[in-house]
Amino acid sequence: MSRFRSNERGFSLVELMVATAIFMVVCAAMFGLLQVSQQKYAIESQLSGSFQEARLGMDQIVRDINISGYPTASLLSNTSNPANFAVSPFAWDPGYLSGTDCQIGGTPLCNPNPGAYDLIIETNPYPTTVNSSVSWIRYQLIGTTLYRGVVAKTDGTDPVTATSASGVMTPLVNNVVNYATGALLTQITTDYPSMFPGGVQPPIFVYTCTTPSGPQPCTSAGIYNAPRYISDVDVTLIVKTPYQDMQTGAVKLVELTGRGHRTNSLVNW
Repeated sequence: MSRFRSNERGFSLVELMVATAIFMVVCAAMFGLLQVSQQKYAIESQLSGSFQEARLGMDQIVRDINISGYPTASLLSNTSNPANFAVSPFAWDPGYLSGTDCQIGGTPLCNPNPGAYDLIIETNPYPTTVNSSVSWIRYQLIGTTLYRGVVAKTDGTDPVTATSASGVMTPLVNNVVNYATGALLTQITTDYPSMFPGGVQPPIFVYTCTTPSGPQPCTSAGIYNAPRYISDVDVTLIVKTPYQDMQTGAVKLVELTGRGHRTNSLVNW
């Protein structure tokens, strides 16, 4: 009988330990890359989500401003009830019930609206729906959340009181930092020195008024600096994403701008 001696041998303990160590290093590198990829994906998803939310909010605001002041009294045969038509493209406080105009940034001052962070639109938001009525649509920044609320216009009711009722205002855009304060403001001005020049935050709403000589910034429109003469509203939304920049640690911001133009004429010179 022939016998064959095998030259094969197993791995030594040292070799197994070296191989295990190499394997662990490779796994650690792979999991590190996976973690970075997941974090990057989460950041990009949050950035995209913040942009989409801000864009949808901007679109809604601009649409509401575009149809402000509809329908006018001239379109109705019966104007006995002011709740059936818009007496002004934008409601205001104080003085709406008495018909006394306030001024935007002037005296007597519109406070709180129309203002830099508070606006009430008077219009029929569903003009193609049968038996639809005029409503007050309010946009208001509270903290870092921009709220939107819609309530039916009622003759003899103050629009600020009506839109301030419980359950009317609902969140529209979150993490709006146009009016950032405290540590958040300090961080933004540090990371983006040109974002808020001099530490002054940009308003959400800036108004242009109609005058006999043409459109002018409402603050320069003299006697026409009043809510009933607003023709255009420039809108700026600055939104902070939940995650910071991976490399610099800076806050990540999304800035959108738009303009709403009132298409319904309520002014007769």
